[in-house]
Amino acid sequence: MLKAKSRLQFYKISAAAAFVAALCFPCFHKVDTTEVSCYKVYINDTYAGLVDEKEQAYGLLADARRAFYSKDLNEKQHQSADVISSLLSGKSFVNSNVNMRYSDTTLRFEEDRSLVGFKTPKQETVDAMTKVMTDGQQKERIWGYTMKIGDYMVNLNSLVEVEAVLWAALDKYDEAGNYRAELIADNSSVLNVLTTRVYNTTEEKQQEVEEQQAFYDASKLMEAGLFASLDEEIADAEIEADNQKKNFEDFELGLIDMDFEDHVQVVGCYLNEKDITELSIALDDITKDQETPQTYEVKSGDTLGEISEMFHMSIEDIVAMNEVLKDDTTMIRAGDEITISVPEPELSVVRQEEKYYEEDYEAEIQYVDNDDWYTNQTQTLQQPSSGHRRVVAVVNYRNNSVVTTDILKQEVDVEAVPKIVERGTKIPPTYIRPVSGGRISSGFGGRKQPKRGASTYHKGLDYAVPIGTAVMASCGGVVTRAGWGSGYGRVIYIQHPDGRETRYGHLSKILVSAGQTVKQGQKIALSGNTGNSTGPHLHFEIRIGGTAVNPVKYLN
Repeated sequence: MLKAKSRLQFYKISAAAAFVAALCFPCFHKVDTTEVSCYKVYINDTYAGLVDEKEQAYGLLADARRAFYSKDLNEKQHQSADVISSLLSGKSFVNSNVNMRYSDTTLRFEEDRSLVGFKTPKQETVDAMTKVMTDGQQKERIWGYTMKIGDYMVNLNSLVEVEAVLWAALDKYDEAGNYRAELIADNSSVLNVLTTRVYNTTEEKQQEVEEQQAFYDASKLMEAGLFASLDEEIADAEIEADNQKKNFEDFELGLIDMDFEDHVQVVGCYLNEKDITELSIALDDITKDQETPQTYEVKSGDTLGEISEMFHMSIEDIVAMNEVLKDDTTMIRAGDEITISVPEPELSVVRQEEKYYEEDYEAEIQYVDNDDWYTNQTQTLQQPSSGHRRVVAVVNYRNNSVVTTDILKQEVDVEAVPKIVERGTKIPPTYIRPVSGGRISSGFGGRKQPKRGASTYHKGLDYAVPIGTAVMASCGGVVTRAGWGSGYGRVIYIQHPDGRETRYGHLSKILVSAGQTVKQGQKIALSGNTGNSTGPHLHFEIRIGGTAVNPVKYLN
């Protein structure tokens, strides 16, 4: 009984002590299990260990990669800290023949909110990561070179193959093989990238000597205070005069300069073997002509036939490539842009050749300005005739196409007679739509007879508009007729300063009179349905020299 009382007394004292402790020590609180205490790390979905921070896991992954690649290098007896460092940093470098296996790695994290967590030893995590990388290692990557030319890219085995492709591109236009390309550091790139320099092997040393002499001469001129007196225009004129004094046989004809038009970039990197292109295929892709769409701006006097001959295309192919061309009779104007297909290689070469040739030539057209005429008025005062000359010129090529020709010397055997053209200088008047709104219910040209007595060849445009729609003068001029006209019903004729005439037919009301001067856009009548008409509309004509033309071609 005594023992039972003592036990009860003990329990009471303990409970009281706990109550007092709770009151006296408020720092005790409920543990917050929402805090993340550590992370479970998975590499390629395989558990690798428990770490404190994500950054720590990435550091361990770097150690695992170092172990993975170092083992690979040891097996191949290529232990290079530079190679390992390059792989870890993601950079590539040029001077290496090491073939490397590789393994794709992805880290995934799961938050761990356990009150008690036992962190995995670092080396154990590194070993686990290394094992996953080793188990998942993929086929060897081969050290190769990626060559980029604009949007085109090709992978090659070695720098020797890269140079072979570059030299082949030059040899298309240099049978003697005097020009070569070398790979140099690309200063325009912050990465470890190479680019090209084209040089003449026979002139390289001579050029160095000349440059040294030129630098010496320039230094002397500067010392004497005469450098500022050099005038480039005078120097060019002296060179031109010297060329004219030369005999044709004194010129050193042939190829005088070459370069690649495109900016070439070459970078060394590890590649899958299947992604490397055979040299023979790369040579075909880069040096053989490919059909490349380009834009050509139509020049004054151009015809579709001339353009087709210029680019060795059929007119049918040009029409098929351009939606704006309906057929081979579609009118083209200076300034129009049309798409043409030009055969050219992926790597374009620009070059200069000094050439001797004889040719028939045309003298430049001579113009006589007439301030009383409009610019669309011309008259030939003298017909031309061809001349004949002997020429030495520097011809600039882009691949096989001539870009410019600079004549160095010429001797004329037969003088060309120029064409002399008198032309107007005044800007001709413009023509606007004579009504607002409405639709074209009948176009210009042949049509079915809409009504007995109507013409099967429509000489204007019909605008379907309600009766009473305002009709405006398409262009300023003098009213020559305002009244009833056979077939036209009520009609207005207006004569314009450029010699053209406009007609407005089937009117319901005429608001001007013959002899009256009107301005462009001035209200001259109301549309109607008079005369030989099938319904309310305005008939509108433009005539040149008394002949009706399609108004669509002249309306702004």
